[in-house]
Amino acid sequence: MSDTDLRLERDPAQGDIEILSQGLGDHALPFTHTRGFQPLAVFARDSRGTLVGGVYGHINWNWLQVSLFWVSAERRRHGLGSRLLGAIEQEAIARGCTHAHLDTFSYQARPFYERLGYEVFAALDDYPSGHTRYFLRKAL
Repeated sequence: MSDTDLRLERDPAQGDIEILSQGLGDHALPFTHTRGFQPLAVFARDSRGTLVGGVYGHINWNWLQVSLFWVSAERRRHGLGSRLLGAIEQEAIARGCTHAHLDTFSYQARPFYERLGYEVFAALDDYPSGHTRYFLRKAL
């Protein structure tokens, strides 16, 4: 249509992103018969209430998609990451998920995920330059 204006937005409004998500969900619904992209998060806080770790993702039909996963440097290597990932996986299972997927980089946590049962199914070399981005999956 000639009256359509394209605009690059470096800081898009959350409401606009929600419209995209709703539109994708509406399009998929006749095929999937259930809504995808249901948000899910588990957060870890210290005794003062400060966020020290968390995992965030979406349930897409029967898959858990882990989008963000972080543990503060001083809390790493003490089991918190395993507890966080286990908690979101258990909730995903309770909601009907049978699989999970996530991605990580060569300078991050690939061995951690592999110890927890994830397997690499794809990789992008030189992403970022000099590193590799790995995509992993796991049967829940």
